[in-house]
Amino acid sequence: MSSDVPQNFEDRLRQRASTTGNANALETIPVNHQPHNNIPNTPLAASTISFILGCIFSLGLALFLTGGISDRWWATYQLGFFLAAWSGFHWGEFAVTAGWNRDKCSVDSFLLDNGAMYHIANGTALVEYLITLYLKPSLKAHHYISTIGVIMAVIGQTLRAAAMIQASTNFSHIVAFRKLPSHQLVTHGLYSVFRHPSYAGFFYWALGTQLVLQNPVSSIGFVFVLWRFFSRRIKAEERALVNFFGEDYENYRRRVSTNIPFIR
Repeated sequence: MSSDVPQNFEDRLRQRASTTGNANALETIPVNHQPHNNIPNTPLAASTISFILGCIFSLGLALFLTGGISDRWWATYQLGFFLAAWSGFHWGEFAVTAGWNRDKCSVDSFLLDNGAMYHIANGTALVEYLITLYLKPSLKAHHYISTIGVIMAVIGQTLRAAAMIQASTNFSHIVAFRKLPSHQLVTHGLYSVFRHPSYAGFFYWALGTQLVLQNPVSSIGFVFVLWRFFSRRIKAEERALVNFFGEDYENYRRRVSTNIPFIR
């Protein structure tokens, strides 16, 4: 029997690796940074997360479109939209990065490893909604507020995804403090109206989800926390951008606003 014929599963894996080399289209290995590794950075992890997010999105969307389940006090269209918006956002972050910014794509692109405070904030919002809905459902009956929230969340999600697509390889989930040869200053399209359209999109998306749930406490909390986060992040990022692009960025910054409340 020829020695070139694989004898077992491990031999087949080694043979496949030697014939395909490093150009594996399924790999999610970013070029210029290392993943956090709190979630395994493998195609299996990415596909599993996508499947789970897809299930949550489908259930949430079905609940939203059917108007909820009348004999289940908690199964409302508002909760359905929140679940669909949350899962759709995280899947979309990975999908857009994989499609238009492949060199930065990893399992971290789902933004699920986004810090404890992010998950605490969303968990607190769900708790506020469910407790209020159980104790005094009339406080969640202002459907026009939820409608405004749906519109705001959809617009915010669309704005963020479109900004990431337009910026393409110039976009990064991690603030870049070292200029790469491929870096370009994007000032046209959405970037001629919003200086940081992906940040503005996330701000309005997050606030919209809270309006859908009609959460007064979380709405105020989200506005404050997001304003504080983006205010600091934009200052740090723009110091780097001035170093990268000099007077061109200074002129752009004077000309175009962030369109995030209280952040010029």
